[in-house]
Amino acid sequence: MGETISEAIGNDHKAIDRYIDNLRNAPDIKTKTEWRNQLTWALARHAISEELTMYPAMEKHMGQEGTDLTNVDREQHQAVKEDLYKLQSMSPDDNLFVPLLDRLVDDLHRHIEHESNEDMPRLEKVLSKEESRELAKSFQRTKMITPTRCHPSAPNKPYFENFAAMLAAPIDKFADLLRAFPEESKL
Repeated sequence: MGETISEAIGNDHKAIDRYIDNLRNAPDIKTKTEWRNQLTWALARHAISEELTMYPAMEKHMGQEGTDLTNVDREQHQAVKEDLYKLQSMSPDDNLFVPLLDRLVDDLHRHIEHESNEDMPRLEKVLSKEESRELAKSFQRTKMITPTRCHPSAPNKPYFENFAAMLAAPIDKFADLLRAFPEESKL
């Protein structure tokens, strides 16, 4: 059967919230750093994948309404990306870390609320179940090839974003080999 695009996006949102909770509740700097890296990895991939799959689908199937909604989404993503960019290299023991994380989470939850209440219901209304499932598959596949770090100065619209992502992804993925992440069993 497969999940719909709303389910795929919603499941990512839930995982990202778990990573935030684990980061906040981690007992030491090493573990906080691992969860910061996991959050960065998941959120960067999620945002770019939405921009490359869901937003073009909204614009295609919903016309001007879809374009208007994705413009709001891109603005919201930019705020999250700018905070994540700073956070991804900041030590969790930095005095600015928690306030920056709080701001990122506020911006992120505002965006998630907009997607959940505005974007997803309207998009699902114009897609067939099969189209929604295919879009979800595309979203999941796209996450496999996108950058794993935040690059807020990169373009955020197809086709320029596609090109920028293809350049950044191999570098990010190589650098990930040198970063600490939580054990797979803790995800």
